[in-house]
Amino acid sequence: MADFGISAGQFVAVVWDKSSPMEALKDLVDKLRALTGDEGRVSVENINQLLQSAHKESSFDIILSGIIPGSTTLHSAEILAEMARILRPSGRLFLKEPVETAVVNNSKVKTASKLCSALTLSGLVEVKELQRKFLSPEEIQSVREHLGYHSDSLLSVQITGKKPDFEVGSSSQLKLSTTKKSSGKPAVDPAAAKLWTLSANDMEDESVDLIDSDELLDPEDMKKPDPASLRAASCGEGKKRKACKNCTCGLAEELEREKSRDQISSQPKSACGNCYLGDAFRCASCPYLGMPAFRPGEKVLLSDSNLNDA
Repeated sequence: MADFGISAGQFVAVVWDKSSPMEALKDLVDKLRALTGDEGRVSVENINQLLQSAHKESSFDIILSGIIPGSTTLHSAEILAEMARILRPSGRLFLKEPVETAVVNNSKVKTASKLCSALTLSGLVEVKELQRKFLSPEEIQSVREHLGYHSDSLLSVQITGKKPDFEVGSSSQLKLSTTKKSSGKPAVDPAAAKLWTLSANDMEDESVDLIDSDELLDPEDMKKPDPASLRAASCGEGKKRKACKNCTCGLAEELEREKSRDQISSQPKSACGNCYLGDAFRCASCPYLGMPAFRPGEKVLLSDSNLNDA
């Protein structure tokens, strides 16, 4: 009994089921009451009625389930969660349960690792296996009678878990550091800062020589560059001059002006000066023959077919 760490003044719950021998249950409860004394309390709960008992949370220091000699109790996830709820912070659960040594699909009996995982999922910490032993013939018979389960690879394991030292749903204020963080910039030497600082008073100091920026330029720097020297290497090269895309050296504008002059020079010129009056005043070789009259100075465009016909 000393293995459970029960002492005077503690509240202990003993959980049993139909597989628990009554004489063994009574003997266990008597020993626990002797350990807890008058200031403590020992409660006995049937596992099937535990969810309906409506114990307040943090009611017990220690819970013993399936520990009664000869018991073959199985613990569901709901039962484990309820036991974790009614445990006090830092309280402990001790349980014993038959387990399979091999994984069996759709088996109501868990493996030892799955049983430990179930305790962890219920909210307990420091879950560990304390003891493992083969089932006695009486316990094997109890499994067959009360659980309706037949297997030759069963073991009995005793596992413990501890409730964290806080209650579920509790909150605590976080202690945030209010220390001002460093900006990460290197410290500036005051002497160096003073050395490189130029104030308004220094500007009026006659001992400070200021250099005129114009004196830094040579006469060659003041000359206007030749536009031809600004052209790119490929701009205007080849038999046919052609400006580069996004030309900035002026070749594109120059070619545009040449094109305009060529269009003006290619316009037909009147020999008699009466072409704008109409066909009655035009000569036989007039390029405007057949076109309507137009105002003097008005620009008239001739198609290629008109020029060929003429």
